Amino acid sequence: MGAYFTICSFVYILIFIFFFFSKGSVVNTETKIYKVLIITTAIGLFFDILGYALYINGYPLNSFLYFLVVKTELVYFVAWTFTFAFYIYVISYNKKNIEEKLEHFRKIFHYLLGVFVLITFIIYILPIEFNFANNVVFPMGSSVTLTYLIAGVGILFSIFCAIKNRKNIILFKYTPLFAMAVSMVVIVVVQRLFPDLFLVNFCLSIVVVILYFTIENPDIKLIKELNLAKVQAEKANQAKTEFLSNMSHEIRTPLNAITGFAEALKDEKDLPEKARDDVNDILMASDSLLEIVNGVLDISKIEANKLEIINNNYSPYKMFNDLTTLTKVRIGEKPIELIVKIDETIPKVLYGDHTRVKQVILNILTNAAKYTKEGHIIFKVDSLIKGDICRLIVSVEDTGIGIKRDKIDKLFDKFERLDKDRNTTIEGTGLGLAITKKLVQLMHGQLVVQSIYGKGSKFTVSIDQKIAPSTVILEDTMEVSREELTKGGEVIGKSVLIVDDNKLNIKVATRLLEDYGITVDSCMSGAECLEKVKYIKYDLIFMDDMMPRMSGTETFHKLKEDPNFSTPVVVLTANAIAGMEEKYLSEGFDSYLSKPIERKALDNVINKYLNNE
Repeated sequence: MGAYFTICSFVYILIFIFFFFSKGSVVNTETKIYKVLIITTAIGLFFDILGYALYINGYPLNSFLYFLVVKTELVYFVAWTFTFAFYIYVISYNKKNIEEKLEHFRKIFHYLLGVFVLITFIIYILPIEFNFANNVVFPMGSSVTLTYLIAGVGILFSIFCAIKNRKNIILFKYTPLFAMAVSMVVIVVVQRLFPDLFLVNFCLSIVVVILYFTIENPDIKLIKELNLAKVQAEKANQAKTEFLSNMSHEIRTPLNAITGFAEALKDEKDLPEKARDDVNDILMASDSLLEIVNGVLDISKIEANKLEIINNNYSPYKMFNDLTTLTKVRIGEKPIELIVKIDETIPKVLYGDHTRVKQVILNILTNAAKYTKEGHIIFKVDSLIKGDICRLIVSVEDTGIGIKRDKIDKLFDKFERLDKDRNTTIEGTGLGLAITKKLVQLMHGQLVVQSIYGKGSKFTVSIDQKIAPSTVILEDTMEVSREELTKGGEVIGKSVLIVDDNKLNIKVATRLLEDYGITVDSCMSGAECLEKVKYIKYDLIFMDDMMPRMSGTETFHKLKEDPNFSTPVVVLTANAIAGMEEKYLSEGFDSYLSKPIERKALDNVINKYLNNE
């Protein structure tokens, strides 16, 4: 009867071998040991069946072939026990340590292999006897006793490792060991009741099958397909990023001209009031377009998990003042009162990504200005200080159209516009709040929305920022206006070189710089720039980066090859995606300006590099 269990075990073990090797396996310590164990099990079952076939075909028990088959079965028991004990020993380490201790495991394996070879030799030379009772043959003798002793030691060692390192690994990994322990008890009981049922090999094969479902062996073919899909997705994402970067550059270049000339016209003293209003509308429309471009780029970064938080020291009060000014511009002529309440206990200097904090608050304030027709907007900032952490608690409450309760969850979805039929005149892509939520999460903050449909909404954001040392001096505190820069005459007559391959960009930059009384020169390539600086000493150079033949970065590095070159170089580029400022500064540029040129940013650069005072 026991032979039938052995034959069934042999069949399904062969099936498991087929599936295991045809599917492929991940190359790790567990799967390597499992390969040895499953092949060993198949060999052991084969010799068990072969021994039974010899017996029923009348081979004498004292024949050399029968002795060889039975002793090979005993060696199989030792090999199986050694392999299984080694497996339990390996997995008793946590997953991280398994990969760190590969060299240690190799040494243990080689030691066990040497011991196994010695025991195999001893088993083959020790005598063996056969006891025939109740039509069943039982092997006996010192070689059998040695085999059972070693098997018992292996099982006890496995149990010891499992108990000692039980905290290192999840419970289900020890399932094969539990199954083996239970099987041994069952075998002892069954063999007492039915001596002709030899179930040891059957039970060991069951343990091997259970082990198959506990090892970490995902489908290698599926992994290859997933890796291929990942590579293709990364290529598609890279292509999308390049497209968006190029799109940003192409849109920012003409937008730079629109904004630049509008800024210049705005400052004309004899400009008619009606024309001045038109210029302001042009600037507002330009800002809206720029906001859309930045939103699309930010969403691209979010989807690629490349949106970074870059921390620096900053003045929160300056940021709040800027936000107030920008919000008033957004409100425009609407009959809306902007009420600002800033906690005066907020430290003067904080450490964090003020650009992203400002973006979060501005998105919420802009949203309030868009969806409020009349009434008020309350912009309130409170703080909670604990140790060196200042928790900014920013709330924006409006008397706008409000949000339906069942629509609040959709509020932060990309390209989602609520109540489109009611809000057809409101500009925007629906990206602002989606970006806001992601930024708050990246800064480990919280965002809460409260709203009553038809009455108004309240957005509350809390973000932790570090408190900077009181000795920190910010460049922002050194800001001056164009009027202050030209009043003292310090910058008048200073010479500036503009390097750009686009004539319109040169014209815009020249128009803006001439307002400071600065002497402006220009060239349209890196090679021409290198030639000019040989003969002319400039006080400041504005360098575009994305130029043909020789980029601005390459030109800058060639300029730096001259040990006597000391002119500050500011990169002026439409390549304004997140992280580019840090990239250019790491290349060695003195400062960074993005297109369209912001007047306040230009004031700061002029003040820093051309104002001797």
